[in-house]
Amino acid sequence: MRISSRMMPGLVGLTMLAPAFAADAPELGRLFFTPERRLTLERQRTLNIQEAQTLQGNTMSLDGVVYRSSGKATVWINRQAQTEGESSRTGVSAIVSPRTPGSALLAPGEETPAQLKVGEAMNRATGERNTRLGGGVVVTPATPALRR
Repeated sequence: MRISSRMMPGLVGLTMLAPAFAADAPELGRLFFTPERRLTLERQRTLNIQEAQTLQGNTMSLDGVVYRSSGKATVWINRQAQTEGESSRTGVSAIVSPRTPGSALLAPGEETPAQLKVGEAMNRATGERNTRLGGGVVVTPATPALRR
């Protein structure tokens, strides 16, 4: 690309303005947490401190299960991700089996364990289960018959 003498004043002007725009731009840094919360999280990460939590409310839900290539699984209980067998995040221990994909055995503390399917919620007090479809039904199209 050739630069003509007519283009030079414009290029010089743009290069002189670029540092001014960069200086006025605020630095984003870390998002979503207050500085105090970020310091607390950084300290916990550095010292490998796990916050023990308990299951809140009467409802326990299994929101997802992902099997990793290492063989371990990540389980979402009440919208909180945790590694299989760990219970520090939610107060619930989860056991998954490749034989029953899409489900997990959840054991909240000293309570009786319950086998839940992904998307299912259970009232811990009554044992009543809810698929959370709101009375709806999921319908998939039928596979056309094979032609001979």
